[in-house]
Order: sequence, then C-alpha cells, then structure tokens
Amino acid sequence: MTLQQLDRDLWAAEQPLRYMGLNIRARMTVVRSLLSTESPQVVLTVVSPIEMTESLRGQLNQLGPVANIIAPNCYHHFFVADFKALYPQATFWAAPGLAVKKPELPIDKTIDKEKAEFVPGLVSIFFNGLMTLGFDGIEPFNECVFFHAASRTLILTDAAFHLDSSFPWLTQLVARVIGSYQRLSPSLLEKIATVDKTPVKQAVQQILDWDFDRVVMAHGSIIETDGKEAFRKGYEKFFS
Repeated sequence: MTLQQLDRDLWAAEQPLRYMGLNIRARMTVVRSLLSTESPQVVLTVVSPIEMTESLRGQLNQLGPVANIIAPNCYHHFFVADFKALYPQATFWAAPGLAVKKPELPIDKTIDKEKAEFVPGLVSIFFNGLMTLGFDGIEPFNECVFFHAASRTLILTDAAFHLDSSFPWLTQLVARVIGSYQRLSPSLLEKIATVDKTPVKQAVQQILDWDFDRVVMAHGSIIETDGKEAFRKGYEKFFS
C-alpha cells in the first residue's frame, strides 16, 4: 500500500475490502500539521486507519510522528488498535458510542465528550489545521466528519460514497441499486438508517458552510474538484 499525496500536508492510502461480498475498498486519510501554533514540530493525524504494512509504516515515519489516531464512526475501528500498539504515544480518538460498542479498544478520548465544544452538531477545532463536526441523525454510525482548511478538503467516512467504473462490475451494479454509483451520495442503507432527517439536514448545512473543493471518502474514488456541489446534489436527492 502506498501513500498518495493529495496536497501539501494531505495523504491517503487504500486497501482492498470486501463487505457483504462486494469489493468496496477502504481508505485512510493522513493530515500533517504543526503540534501547536507555538511549536515548529509537525505531527500526523490518521483518520480511519487501514491495515498496517511495513511499507506503509515506513512512509508514515518519513512524514512525521503519529500524534492522533481517529476511529471516525462506530464501524471504522478494525485497525485502530493495531495503530495504537505501534504508536502508543498517539491519542486514540473514538467516535461517540464506540467505547460502549467496543469496550475492549484502547480508547484515550471520545471526540464529542472530551471538551464542551465537542457536542454533536457543532463545529469545533479538533486539531491544529483540522476541524470536526458530529454528523447526527444516521444511526448507528455516529460519524464525525473533518475539514482540512489548508487544502480545502472534506474528509468523510460513511456519510457518502462515490463508487464508479474503477470498481468490479458487481460492486457497480449494487451501487446503482443503492444510489451511490458515479455520484457522491449516501446510499439507500443510510436512508433506511435515518430516523430523523432534521439533524442530518443541520449537519449537511454546516458542512456546506465550509470552503471545500476536494472530497476524500472511505469508500469510493476521490473527488478532486467541485466536491461541494457534488455533496450538495447527493444530499438533495437523499432528502427528496
């Protein structure tokens, strides 16, 4: 697995992943930033870790020390403990509810409970150069989405997919059925899981207030330009 540089301080890496018999691939995102506004030291934040390899570890170590490891929702946690074991000094941040679902995980902090501003539905500065928002309403994901202002990038996990012709034909077929083929959109599964659209609409509006162009998601091809409009259209259909 190779880290792909997307911008000056932004990288991503993919691995094969089968879910319900489909190859949907999985992506992690790596953000490099200053340790603090007063410090010249750079550190890494890893969102939704994938399986570690020696090659991947070497590439990460060349970029800087891993300071934050994030499980961004209650489903993307499978390799976080492995990362934490390799980088014990890093803070393992968990999405709300993950500590209850997986109490055996070595979680250091829960994103929305650590500080008063980390409440669902409110934008807050998560780490230097990175902002987060609790994406409420689609249960039981409890997803936190992220915005990297320097690269104008929105970082999603399962809040939207973008499956295209680069995926196997069976995945393409199912993506057409569930509404995520060649379109940045939540799927039919997210629609079924939504019991109250009001908090979803609030989260979407707050996301659209961010100045992003690129969208990096866990499952699907990265959208390099016009990502805000693609996100808007995907959720307009979701609400219709």
